[in-house]
Amino acid sequence: MINLSKAAASEIRRLMTKQKQSNSQFRLSVQPGGCAGIYYTLEFAAAIQSQDRVYDCQGIQIVVEENNLKYVNGLTLDYTEDLMGGGFRFHNPNASSTCGCGNSFSVIDTNPLKSI
Repeated sequence: MINLSKAAASEIRRLMTKQKQSNSQFRLSVQPGGCAGIYYTLEFAAAIQSQDRVYDCQGIQIVVEENNLKYVNGLTLDYTEDLMGGGFRFHNPNASSTCGCGNSFSVIDTNPLKSI
């Protein structure tokens, strides 16, 4: 299960409207790299693939590839603004550590990057 805060859902809707992506899904994935070993990617997806899981959260379809689920299952995506600007924040119960910027993380696993 993936969750969105009200602020994140509002920002995603705003971006969809601004970028004329109203018929798209919101894709959350992870890739090897970043300061802590695995980093998040967010994008609009025009199509759902057979290996994707789709979650409906506050009327937004969130798409996650099945092999990424063990890294993001239970994640809550939030959006905050401060003096330095706005951005998405990831609250991931699977992360054993995160980098200072909060966009990459690591998990307790023998070699998590081989399966991504």
